[in-house]
Amino acid sequence: MKLAVLTRFLESYAPLNYQEDYDNAGLIVGQAEMEVTGVLVALDCTEDIVDEAMLHGFNVIVTHHPIVFKGLKKLNGKSYIERVVMKAIKNDIALYAIHTNLDHVHNGVSGEICKRLGLKNPRILRPKANLLKKLVTFCPHAQAPQLRAALFHAGAGQISDYSECSFNSDGYGTFKGNDHTNAFVGEKNVLHEEPEVRIETIFLAQDERRIIVALLENHPYEEVAYDIYSLDNKMQQVGAGMVGWLEQGMDAPEFLSFLKDKMNVQVIRHTQALPKKIRRVAVCGGSGSFLLPDALAANADVFITGDFKYHEFFDADKKLMIADIGHFESEQFTSNLLVEIIQEKFPNFAIRLTEHNTNPINYFI
Repeated sequence: MKLAVLTRFLESYAPLNYQEDYDNAGLIVGQAEMEVTGVLVALDCTEDIVDEAMLHGFNVIVTHHPIVFKGLKKLNGKSYIERVVMKAIKNDIALYAIHTNLDHVHNGVSGEICKRLGLKNPRILRPKANLLKKLVTFCPHAQAPQLRAALFHAGAGQISDYSECSFNSDGYGTFKGNDHTNAFVGEKNVLHEEPEVRIETIFLAQDERRIIVALLENHPYEEVAYDIYSLDNKMQQVGAGMVGWLEQGMDAPEFLSFLKDKMNVQVIRHTQALPKKIRRVAVCGGSGSFLLPDALAANADVFITGDFKYHEFFDADKKLMIADIGHFESEQFTSNLLVEIIQEKFPNFAIRLTEHNTNPINYFI
């Protein structure tokens, strides 16, 4: 199997345009046409991870965190990042990262935490905007059904659990072709009026090329009139963090013990316990302090994430309990998730979960 087959699948699960602007998800080292001998999955890419891939004869490493966040100006082995990249290139090992784009999908990093905690009816905490576009085009009545069907087949018209969504209104178009035209209807150098259907439908921004190809290949006109609008609408199924419900309420000590067990953590840094049962739980894998306002707005009883700074704990303001379980700890099951989705898609393919714990933080208890 070529690497491009694997990366296309991963990017269909977590599209690259879902990542944050600062991120560097995608293929970092390697060529799309290389043949894959096996995939090693880890949270981070270190020299030990590259050595493990070499030991098992695997030439692709898929991690959550990108080994390269910023541009590398030199490759001389002075940092672990440079050494990892150099070793991967030297041994023909591809490095692929699926980071904040995986954070932002419903069945991604935060979704895995929800599953581990058994949360019911989980939804995105901060839905992401600017991921939707609208196509408007104009087509003769007789050809409109075929054109709509082609657009839907290409991915347009999907709104949550509804498919083939469009709005259609009647009107008429005017045009006059010159001597060089070969119009579908009308005569050269004569103003023509044609009864048309105005077709409006939305699509995902990453599908724009496919939608335009479907439009141009299935529209009867020689020159196709169409508009594309970027939408500010938020996608409720894509975004940062999640919030859901515990099946039964717990008091704070019981919940913290439950959380420690389910997430396999040694230490939980938390704010003052509140005198109420915990039912509504907000979560975010990794560094999620930026979502505290959203957790408060969602009336969460507790917000679970990592990397809260000292002064940020005060911002809970006794309205919810912050439970900081650590960056690595909140994302540690992401590797398991990646193994599961890749194995489900490619059941006969060699894939392995790393044996190494890449958490750079140690605890003295």
